[in-house]
Amino acid sequence: MTPVKSYNLARVINPFFEMQTVLVLGAGRSCTSLINYLVEVGKTMPLKVIVADQDLEMAEMKVIGVSYASATKFDVFDETERFELIHKADLVISMLPAAFHIHVAAVCAGLGKSMLTASYVTPDIQALAPEFEKNGGTLIMEMGLDPGIDHMSAMLVLDRIKADGYTLTGFETFTGGLLAPSDEDNPWEYKFTWNPRNVVMAGQGYVKFIQEGRYKYIPYHRLFKRTEIIHIPGHGYFEGYANRDSLKYLDSYDLHGIRTLYRGTLRRPGFCKAWDVFIQLGATNDSYEMHDVPAMTHRQFINSFLSYNPHDSVELKLAHYLNIELESEIMYRLRWLDLFEEIPVGLDRGTPAQILEHILKKKWSLQPEDKDMIVMWHKFDYLDGTGDPHQIQSHMVVTGTDDLNTGMSRTVGLPLGVTAKLWLEGTIKLSGIHIPTEKSIYQPVLTELEAMGIRFEERAIELAAKV
Repeated sequence: MTPVKSYNLARVINPFFEMQTVLVLGAGRSCTSLINYLVEVGKTMPLKVIVADQDLEMAEMKVIGVSYASATKFDVFDETERFELIHKADLVISMLPAAFHIHVAAVCAGLGKSMLTASYVTPDIQALAPEFEKNGGTLIMEMGLDPGIDHMSAMLVLDRIKADGYTLTGFETFTGGLLAPSDEDNPWEYKFTWNPRNVVMAGQGYVKFIQEGRYKYIPYHRLFKRTEIIHIPGHGYFEGYANRDSLKYLDSYDLHGIRTLYRGTLRRPGFCKAWDVFIQLGATNDSYEMHDVPAMTHRQFINSFLSYNPHDSVELKLAHYLNIELESEIMYRLRWLDLFEEIPVGLDRGTPAQILEHILKKKWSLQPEDKDMIVMWHKFDYLDGTGDPHQIQSHMVVTGTDDLNTGMSRTVGLPLGVTAKLWLEGTIKLSGIHIPTEKSIYQPVLTELEAMGIRFEERAIELAAKV
């Protein structure tokens, strides 16, 4: 059962625990479930929760009416303030933008404080590992949804396959933050459930993976044309596209020698072909600023990427340029976003990517009645002792209740909250820097998440035996 904000402040404290302080840095949308969970933990454990954010009012709203929780204004670049807050804490949970974690981690390492975050380990943070070890501090990173639940749920099955003495031949994993099915007329079946900029910039850079023993690479301009369809029983069909560098999981999951390793992102069918329009136009480019942005409309934004022709409409020029039908499903999706309307963009300046993000937020921002849906799917291929092939598929689907208590907030925040509780209780005893691929972390965390409805369903797929 998910913790809800119904603060009954009667506390039944376990006398065997000493008072401990948890500092949560950040109070945005993704922090809601985490803070609610910590408040619930504080009812049975002598706990003090401090929520710090640059927006003091937003931080105060997260802990209103809770006697053992407080809010404070916080500027991550204020060295004195940063040191003093972290010095008071026993455990720090950073929900700040990923680029800011290094400022927090450096102080924690020096003070021997423990820290949790959902973000990826970076080289500059990894360099702090000896200092964390020396001073007895623990930093567990990649402890959210993706990365986080993906690591833990994958390692649960991968370790089991290895323990049985079988040979793993393929591993594929996909995650998507989507809209739950509804009656709303939204042909994209999508809204922003996480950082909008990350959605607009998705896939840029390089994509690489292994398929049947061969290294494969997809350039950005082809990425959203290379998709695969995935069916999840009871939830329908999804399409997946490759996500960044799958090869780094060779080390993280100890998969050297595997023949197929593929990591991807899920969307509803048809999304990728329509999104590819923006890529082919150059509308996701973030390397230069456009001119005359204050006077720009949605229609003019699209037209700025098309050739000049005083006789053809923007719609016709776009259809000809990309070889799509004027009455196609793709054009319908673009019209639904009001991209051909003379609606002011509403920015003073911006790159194409920034302007596109601003336009999309007008239709893709969650409304109070919206429910998001998190979908994660894994496929494991392996050979048994006789060389016969087998396959396991597992999936998780989590649905939010409204635009505040989202599935994204739950699946990012609750793994962090559960890990915090286990650390405070002394169940997790580590020092140095870790990600949740270790059994001592993932097993107790997954057990508690399952009790809260975040669980995976597994099924064995029948494959033809070798001849």
